[in-house]
Amino acid sequence: MKDKRNMQVDLNADMGESFGPWTMGDDAALLNTVTSANIACGAHAGDADVMASTMGIALEKGVGIGSHPGFADIQGFGRRRIDMPLASLQNSIRCQVGASLGMARALGAEVRHIKLHGALGNMTSEDEAMALGCYEAALSAHPDAIIMVLAATAQERAVRKLGARFACEIFADRAYNADATLVDRRKPGAVIHDADLAGKRMVEMVKAQAIITDDGTHIATPIDSICCHGDTPEAVEIAANVRRMLEDAGIVVQAFDGRTG
Repeated sequence: MKDKRNMQVDLNADMGESFGPWTMGDDAALLNTVTSANIACGAHAGDADVMASTMGIALEKGVGIGSHPGFADIQGFGRRRIDMPLASLQNSIRCQVGASLGMARALGAEVRHIKLHGALGNMTSEDEAMALGCYEAALSAHPDAIIMVLAATAQERAVRKLGARFACEIFADRAYNADATLVDRRKPGAVIHDADLAGKRMVEMVKAQAIITDDGTHIATPIDSICCHGDTPEAVEIAANVRRMLEDAGIVVQAFDGRTG
């Protein structure tokens, strides 16, 4: 656990999810607030031009760059669960991480971390063997990466088993089940749109070093990063409000270093 006299946390957002002339979210505005950016690799969203542009702004702003692989499902935005052979999924992840690394190198940037997107992230938060397979694939392409995991889930158990560097993430704009997984987006209240509520929840959770579910259950966990999704209409407002409220509470907002063990 962190020393509560000197608490710090990273603020991340999923971005780079526009495609051609179609725009998803306001990445430039978010990059004025967040300290880490999870940038789509072209499978669930994004394209080469969007990746280059988003990475370029992140580099200019000094924001940590992450690879954000997901299911190859642009129509479903990577949020549909797909049953596929693990070997094929691993190869897809390798290709996506490799694309991130290549673009970053061309821009003189560095990919610091890897975070699984959408349905792939949800499925691996429930299935440790699947998480192990995905993280092994990601690390085979980028051995020095910090793996961003959904805190207190099968993802964390898998990355600890691998002995890899990792960062534990919670969500500012999502509700939690009692097992620390995210409430299905199809259910009422699963996505939080109130910026003040999001900020208050995050201050409370970081101070408690625990995920707090709707029924008040506390799930103890290290908290290294907070995610504000970039694809909601209020994303920029939520991110700015979460950062302001954290800093007002004396919590330092800065990029994570990664942990092991």
